[in-house]
Amino acid sequence: MKFQVNRDVFSEAVSFAVKLLPQRTTLPILSGVLIQANADGLVLSSFDYEVSSQTEIQADVEEQGTVLVSGRLLAEIAGRLPNAPVRVATEESRISVSCGSASFTLLSMPVEEYPSIPEIGPESGVVPAEEFAAAVAQVAVAASRDDVTPVITGVQLEVRENNLSLVATDRYRVAVRELDWDGGGVASEETVTALVPARTLQEVGKTFGHSGTISVSITNRDDRELIAFSAEKKTVTSLLIKGNFPPVRRLFPETVDNYAVVNTAELIEATRRVALVLEREAALRYSFTADGLTLEAIGSEQAQASESIDAILTGDDTVVSLKPQFLLDGLGAVHSEYVRVSFTKTENPNKPGPVLITSQSSREQAGADSYRYLLQPNLLLR
Repeated sequence: MKFQVNRDVFSEAVSFAVKLLPQRTTLPILSGVLIQANADGLVLSSFDYEVSSQTEIQADVEEQGTVLVSGRLLAEIAGRLPNAPVRVATEESRISVSCGSASFTLLSMPVEEYPSIPEIGPESGVVPAEEFAAAVAQVAVAASRDDVTPVITGVQLEVRENNLSLVATDRYRVAVRELDWDGGGVASEETVTALVPARTLQEVGKTFGHSGTISVSITNRDDRELIAFSAEKKTVTSLLIKGNFPPVRRLFPETVDNYAVVNTAELIEATRRVALVLEREAALRYSFTADGLTLEAIGSEQAQASESIDAILTGDDTVVSLKPQFLLDGLGAVHSEYVRVSFTKTENPNKPGPVLITSQSSREQAGADSYRYLLQPNLLLR
């Protein structure tokens, strides 16, 4: 195999191919990147039986062939090469990489032992890339990081006609975002779901966020359920998480009469300041009254803090205790100048219900409800 390729194009392609590979793997061969040189250029792929990445780039190919090489090492080399065309050639079990006055020799890995890259089924639908990336960033923060319960470490994608919902929970909060879905005119009465690992979805959002549109394919073949995202000659596939995602939508109230409207930036800054004296995992006390909002932190004996900011309250005075970082996650995802903090009821009048965070376009006008964030001081789910 022998080819010449633009340095920046090659470096970006190798980086993309290895981005989703685990830092450590029990099978060294899965740490490799597969380079296939053909008449049309190069195809770079990686696969660890759960996630695959594949990209096509242009190159001047003198001799066609396929080689497997350590992915992260090649990515580090490609990222530090001088500004000149990259020449790659293979001879027996060795790969030479030269660029300007720099040259490297790497050992190849046995191609015949590498697993086959998953086949992608027909396109299920298309989503706007920027909107999808924003939705992933808003929702994935609420996914659990505890692998003990894998089903809540993912983001549930739910397709209904022309609508795609992203849902995530870690038992303490639930985030939901709705966006447009183009199913190519194929209408379906059934809801199609796909539970995707949150980490993989976040990388997809970052990588494809400026691609115009993203093609999505949900495939169920040979007992392997997987999802594929494609844009601009790049494709990421992921096995879906098996299991039943909890029915968290039922936790959202139909209407809430008791709520406060607060300037989002002021609430974020006040929360950060007052939380400075808190010990880890402690909650902040938020008191909403007709006079405004007061934040209080009863930290250790050495430090306490409080601050008052403007708030417009509709309904009864309410006091809630919330973990500051959980609240900040929701506030940071609202993307509006004002935020509506709604107080739900429970059967026990002494126990506050979950707090619902939604956008508010002005002091008087509610925003679009495409993003909703439900936060509870106690467990939402048992």
